[in-house]
Amino acid sequence: MNGGEPDRWSAVAEEWSALWGSMPQPVWAAVAAAAAIGPGSRVLDIGCGAGEFVAYAAGLGAEVSGVDPAPGMVSRARARVPGASIEVAGFEELPRPERPFDVATAFNALQFAEDPVTALRRTADVVAAGGRIAIANWAEAERNDIEALEAAIARAAGEEPVPDDELRLPGGLERVMAAAGLADVLAGITDVEWTTPDEEHLVRGILLGEDDATIDELRSTLLEAAAPYRTAEGGYRLVNAFRWAVGTAGR
Repeated sequence: MNGGEPDRWSAVAEEWSALWGSMPQPVWAAVAAAAAIGPGSRVLDIGCGAGEFVAYAAGLGAEVSGVDPAPGMVSRARARVPGASIEVAGFEELPRPERPFDVATAFNALQFAEDPVTALRRTADVVAAGGRIAIANWAEAERNDIEALEAAIARAAGEEPVPDDELRLPGGLERVMAAAGLADVLAGITDVEWTTPDEEHLVRGILLGEDDATIDELRSTLLEAAAPYRTAEGGYRLVNAFRWAVGTAGR
């Protein structure tokens, strides 16, 4: 499911969390290390989804908060991390904290902002001077097995695959951070795997949010495209990559 519509994400919050929520864990570890998230860190996760990274940061000893524009996601995040402050908001309406955060993170969320540079500047307003802002999202299409499936579905629908945006390309995150006034940018790329135990989980995950008729129509196309990634056990393993960058906020 593509796009940033809060109502659509609310409707699929439970299934998205089950199928996709833990996939970026290798990226969480890379970002947490680069941003020095640890005991006592005040961390805000923007676009927190169902709260998976909020819970991860809490496990590192951080004091955690989160925002997401989808109420359904916020509800699940609150249930996952009862001690965290989780609010319905996006980059455009970040709540002012009583004390600034040490770190703000956003995983696969900045591309949904109205303007990435403005979004990062707003984020810097809620981060302490010298604090860090960390962004991570999918890398360019050629690095992601999942793109072969997405391209096949697009062709079946008579559409062209969506081209890579600036944030997915090499140097894209660094450029947008520099434009927003962030300094000392550290960037990297981390491989992530998405695995499913069977065909049904694959179809549900890739066609998340589609109606039954669309799923029935696209099932065979999807399974044909996914055949090279089928495992001996009957599941699927897709190797993908996320780019990430961590910059320092100033005043």
